[in-house]
Amino acid sequence: MKLSEWLICMVLLAVVTPLYAEPGYIIRSSVLMDEPYRDATPLAELEEGASVEILKRKGGWLQIESEGKSGWVRMSKIRKGKAPTQAAAGSEAGGVLDLASGRAGTGNVVSATGVRGLDEEQLKEAKFDAGQVKKLESFTVSEKKAVHFAQAGKLAARELDFIPAAAE
Repeated sequence: MKLSEWLICMVLLAVVTPLYAEPGYIIRSSVLMDEPYRDATPLAELEEGASVEILKRKGGWLQIESEGKSGWVRMSKIRKGKAPTQAAAGSEAGGVLDLASGRAGTGNVVSATGVRGLDEEQLKEAKFDAGQVKKLESFTVSEKKAVHFAQAGKLAARELDFIPAAAE
């Protein structure tokens, strides 16, 4: 690749990358980390209400840029969009919506972050729990019990291969 082609690619990359960034703001003060892990190196402290540009998501982490610094913050500390103004937050309509959603300062948890699967850190921290395995095994039923349950509920039968019972 020629130097001129490389320079053109770099300029295009610099112009196009910000187009994919999404605005957001910090809803609780947080630490900007250099990697998406709890034990990563802290880069800066981000104050509540600070504006950010969301660049990428990895598990429960968002890569952001704020005040010229780039790093990772837990997804639960950021809300997408523009930070509400004081007037909008105190408006009657906003107050009614906050009350209906449970966000009226009750102290109750009203939202959760859903993340599919486990990230590398969670897998490393995982521990075997025989009690949970036993609980899982308690949910198994025989083919005869499954058929009886289906008939009692007037469910239509479908052919499925059952997993053979483990040898005891």
